[in-house]
Amino acid sequence: MQHPKSLALLGAVCSFTVVAAGGVPRGVGPEFISHYQNEDVFSCIGNPSITISLDRVNDDTCDCPDGSDEPGTAACAFIDPLSPEQPLIGSASGTTNTTNSLPGFWCTNKGHIGAYIPFAYVNDGICDYDVCCDGTDEGAHVNGVKCENRCAEIGKEYRRLAEERRENVEKASVKKREMLQQASALLQQAEARVAELEREIKLLEAKKEDLQRKYDQAKSEDRGKLVKSDGGPGGKLGVLVSLAKDRVEELRETLRLVKEDREAVRSKKNELETILKEFKEGYNPNFNDEGVKAAVRSFEDYAAREASADKSEVIESDINEILKEDDETNGVNWKAFDELSDDTDILYDFDAYIPPFIRGVVHDKIKVIRKWLIDNGVIADASKDGSESSAVRAAREAVEAAEQDLRSKNRDLEQARSDLQQKDYGPSDIFRSIKGKCAEIDAGEYTYELCWLEKTLQKSKKGYASTNMGNFERIDVEIADEEERVDGKSLGSGPRMVMRYENGQTCWNGPQRRTNVWLGCAEKEEIWRVTEAEKCVYKMEVGTPAACEHGEAVKNSQQEKDEL
Repeated sequence: MQHPKSLALLGAVCSFTVVAAGGVPRGVGPEFISHYQNEDVFSCIGNPSITISLDRVNDDTCDCPDGSDEPGTAACAFIDPLSPEQPLIGSASGTTNTTNSLPGFWCTNKGHIGAYIPFAYVNDGICDYDVCCDGTDEGAHVNGVKCENRCAEIGKEYRRLAEERRENVEKASVKKREMLQQASALLQQAEARVAELEREIKLLEAKKEDLQRKYDQAKSEDRGKLVKSDGGPGGKLGVLVSLAKDRVEELRETLRLVKEDREAVRSKKNELETILKEFKEGYNPNFNDEGVKAAVRSFEDYAAREASADKSEVIESDINEILKEDDETNGVNWKAFDELSDDTDILYDFDAYIPPFIRGVVHDKIKVIRKWLIDNGVIADASKDGSESSAVRAAREAVEAAEQDLRSKNRDLEQARSDLQQKDYGPSDIFRSIKGKCAEIDAGEYTYELCWLEKTLQKSKKGYASTNMGNFERIDVEIADEEERVDGKSLGSGPRMVMRYENGQTCWNGPQRRTNVWLGCAEKEEIWRVTEAEKCVYKMEVGTPAACEHGEAVKNSQQEKDEL
């Protein structure tokens, strides 16, 4: 690139004067100053064998293959490994397809923080105050743009915001310590819960064994009793009552399952109707897709049929009334049948014929003899299913109740152990302290909600059903590489925790929704931004004290002071 001789001469004189006076050429960063302190000639940084006179430094002509002779102009801005290849004499590759030895034009920014700006931004007629607050990137040409030095006010505002961020991080650190204390207490409660359940299960197992032993003993004693005629409650009537009772319980359980299935089907039906309604109202009728139009017409026909259909249904209270357990006030009073007897019982009441002083001895002997005869197959066991005595039934029901309690406790123990050992609560289980809490953010026509360690939701502001964007699975660590925002609401750069919420609601003609929740340091739990990185894959940037590193505020503050 050539310029008028007057401008080139002016640039050469200025650059020579600066170097000769022992100064540093314009645009040279502090780590490269040593390369420009030779008072005789300048050696190209990337090609030391190539030397040029000092008056050719910053003369707006690219003389060195690596561009190091133009630290203060845009003359060598075209040198880039990705630029189209063009002949460049002296270059190691013979073309412009090389790397500039300098990272850019150095803005000293006295009163603020020095920074490099791309060479293409130098002398382009624009004051780039966001990087070069002292305006030194402009004004090297005659009649060029002059940018005032704003580093004093920009630096002051930067330091104010930096102090504000430091204070916020300090507060977040205090909040994080509180969260860790809460998480530790909750962890101890979870461990105590597991220990308590294990102790209760051991007691229940011992209790069940004792009840089972009593039940077996009651059945054994019941087998040794004399049998009445088949007409009594222990005969045909007893069998019939028992079978009827079992059948009623079976039908009641079936009705309960049907009721649950009906509720599930009703919920799915409502969800599908909502989706189709939203699809019908939101689709473009001018879009020539016969499949979509046919689906809309079918839904309209379905909606019309539903509107005119008979809405009579079984009253819910009637079903609930049937599902209640039988007792003296509801359903069948089975106890009345159990206590039923007839006038012939007196014939089998041996107590009426045996003197009282030998009654107990006779009863015991009869039971022992009869049990021995039954056990050894001499006589048949006349006892039948459904003819158990009240004592046997009470013992059996006690065993069944203990078994039910034991199953319930085992389920609770399994869940407690899974929560304690398998669920990912992050470093030091810190997210236990906010499990189940939710944060929201408004974004256009939707409200996005994050429920910690549970799920993410997309809520329509038009009243449609919420969309599940994923259920919590695990916590990973990934590297973030983003610029720091002035308000501090950014991920920055470095390793960051990422919560994976997966297996959400399936997209229309797409995969299941999932959300990657990236965590950054903040004083409180808040959602910063939500974007759809790809189809049905969402990215949430969220602030939380749990993501703050210990001592981060002090470290950042010290770095800023060092830079200033």
